[in-house]
Amino acid sequence: MKTRSPVAFITHVKTELGIKPSPMMGDFSSRGPNPIVDSMIKPDITAPGVNILAAVSEFAKATNLPFETRQVPFNLEIGTSMSCPHISGIAGLLKTLYPKWSPAAIKSAIMTTAKTRDNSNKSILDYNKVKATPFIYGAGHVHPNNAMDPGLVYDTTNEDYMNFLCAQGYNYTILKKFYNKPFVCAKSFAITDLNYPSILVPNLTVGTTVTINRRVKNVGTPGTYVARVKMSSKVSVSVEPSTLQFNSVDEEKAFKIVFQYKGQGKVQSHVFGTLIWSDGKHFVRSPIAVALG
Repeated sequence: MKTRSPVAFITHVKTELGIKPSPMMGDFSSRGPNPIVDSMIKPDITAPGVNILAAVSEFAKATNLPFETRQVPFNLEIGTSMSCPHISGIAGLLKTLYPKWSPAAIKSAIMTTAKTRDNSNKSILDYNKVKATPFIYGAGHVHPNNAMDPGLVYDTTNEDYMNFLCAQGYNYTILKKFYNKPFVCAKSFAITDLNYPSILVPNLTVGTTVTINRRVKNVGTPGTYVARVKMSSKVSVSVEPSTLQFNSVDEEKAFKIVFQYKGQGKVQSHVFGTLIWSDGKHFVRSPIAVALG
């Protein structure tokens, strides 16, 4: 249709709720795999970052357009810079609720209670409508209310981080620059054994077995947690022990996950899965990535 007198109009702003599917990953979102440490899934988590109404400096212009002159106290912003304050605020609220929790415990609570399904109860999609993976959303989309009661957390000590740096090749001379006491690197520490809420096997080849070690700490009521693993049929996974009994708060128990590649021949790709510890009320979810080689 053509006209010599086109007419356009702008409607009043309104909030639309229940848009499906949502959430969906933005094309600007940080992506894995991790270019520095191939035994750690990155990103860790995802949070709202598109069209966020945010406070801005009134010394800045409203847009980057060359003819822009407006200065406003609030603006709609987009980017990981908007996701970051969402997570920071949640971390602050958790620290208020649980002052004795370590940063690692707070991170674990946020990650293991995240969601990987959208409001249509389907897997979260990438911006191009392809199913997203842990290399796109990490542990999933943050769920603040569930993070207040995670059940179990993967806590991490200073010694864990120091041994991780040792495994990365840091020597005593470098370590003493930021650690104020002598430290002897553990000889048996594997880089994959950092007590992180996510799990990545960097190189699983045909006929080999890889064992990953983890610890979980009870921060809820006493109970019995049972492990459940969802994984590609190409990989055999077992959790030992598969049941953990907690009798008190702050009780910590160790377990190991054993991976074996069941496929035929070399395949240069990643497959993904999930480990869930559950007592029937809590669902402590860890993303898994396995690099098949």
